[in-house]
Amino acid sequence: MVTASPPREGRAAAEPSARQVAGRRWRSARGVVAVVLALVAVAVALAALRPSTAAEALDPESPKQDGSRALAEILRQNGTPVTVARSTGDALGAAVPGSVLVVTRTERLTEDDLDRLSGTQADVLLVRPTSFALDALAPQVRRRGPSLEETAEPGCDLPAATLAGAVAFHESDTYDASGATACYRSDYGDARLVQVRNGAHTVTVFGATAPLTNRRLTEEGNAALAMNLAGAGSSVVWLVPEVPKAGDGAGQRSLGDLLPFGVKLLILQLLVAVLLVALWRGRRLGPVVAESLPVVVRSAETVEGLARLYRAGRARDRASDALRSGARERLVPLLGLPRSSAQDHSAAQEIVSAVSRRTAYDETYVGAALYGPQPLDDAGLIALTDVLDDLERQVRQS
Repeated sequence: MVTASPPREGRAAAEPSARQVAGRRWRSARGVVAVVLALVAVAVALAALRPSTAAEALDPESPKQDGSRALAEILRQNGTPVTVARSTGDALGAAVPGSVLVVTRTERLTEDDLDRLSGTQADVLLVRPTSFALDALAPQVRRRGPSLEETAEPGCDLPAATLAGAVAFHESDTYDASGATACYRSDYGDARLVQVRNGAHTVTVFGATAPLTNRRLTEEGNAALAMNLAGAGSSVVWLVPEVPKAGDGAGQRSLGDLLPFGVKLLILQLLVAVLLVALWRGRRLGPVVAESLPVVVRSAETVEGLARLYRAGRARDRASDALRSGARERLVPLLGLPRSSAQDHSAAQEIVSAVSRRTAYDETYVGAALYGPQPLDDAGLIALTDVLDDLERQVRQS
């Protein structure tokens, strides 16, 4: 609330300049602007630093940093044949009971591909699958969210994990599955590695790609875990599907799968910033301050101006309500009644009876004056004013 204080004698109240107003507004808002800009800068930096998925990612024939040629060669050197398939048909033709079908880049798989893969008799290793691939190949498993914890311990009795020990995951997805073997849990209890039985074969869901790449294979127990998972069978069929052509049912990815992690983090930070600004703007009002106004308006002029507005708008209903409300506010203390009863319609009869006993008017007249209908014209409004003044005068004199 702001109250007006009269200007000092002999000195006019100076209006602030445009520069002063702009400076005051900037000082009050610069903290919030700095926080929002900092959040945006962090989100943009994280999004820029996150490497984009290359076409050769997890390709067992690619020697690049995000390829998986090193893992494929290690498997071959240890006596496990590795067959690279570029289509679902080739993968299903090479996969036999006892082999491990490694499925990567599931965003390239069509709905028909997923239906065909769900009928395989080989064990399946899904590497960071999409939600569509999970629904088709491991319906018991549900993706929970991303995790940025770089290293984690097994925390389970799965031999492939316990023999490998700690693994450097870097960025990974986490999963939840009831009745499944869950390893490498995050701080929130969700697992990065989940193994379930789906019919006659085993489906292993692995939420990270970094431990299988040439760049990260030598970190921690990455190589041991990758070999234990992919080389658990008599042979390995590594499916790296080609990009589907237009009209082949491509696009089996949800909106969450399509959004990069940096964009998700930016949206989260913007929501936090909006919440903080809302809390800041909704803080408790401070104490009453006095502000020097350029003009001091007399109360009588304010009343006259409001009356002219009522008259111009022919708002006799609002004017009469204001007159009656003010009269009741002044009468109830004189009658010994609580001030709250002035606007309480349930106390109307009590007020009317008390005023009638203190004046020369009966209850019908007093009730019409204090609670009656609106006047029909300006003359009736003036007459109502005279009646209310007379009632108040008689109550004061009684």
